[in-house]
Amino acid sequence: MYILKCSDGSYYTGSTKDIDRRFVEHNEGRGANHTKKRLPVKLMYVEEYLRIGNAFKREKQIQGWSRAKKEALINGEFGILPNLSECKNETHYKCFKE
Repeated sequence: MYILKCSDGSYYTGSTKDIDRRFVEHNEGRGANHTKKRLPVKLMYVEEYLRIGNAFKREKQIQGWSRAKKEALINGEFGILPNLSECKNETHYKCFKE
């Protein structure tokens, strides 16, 4: 599973069995539609998995994350990830145990 930073500053999350090959494909415009319109791309983060299915699950999880949460992961700020997961919507509430 990998995260690329595109030339417009957006992030692209993907999964592959061969990161070196896939990175070249992205930069040659043979990657995803999102990246081919935003070249060049820079490899920002990689996680390795024994099974591509697990990498794909992780890809889908991270695709749903906020930009701030992706940047915390990229920067190795693992301690702040749970806080970035909390809903900030005023219509929701937190349940506190006494």
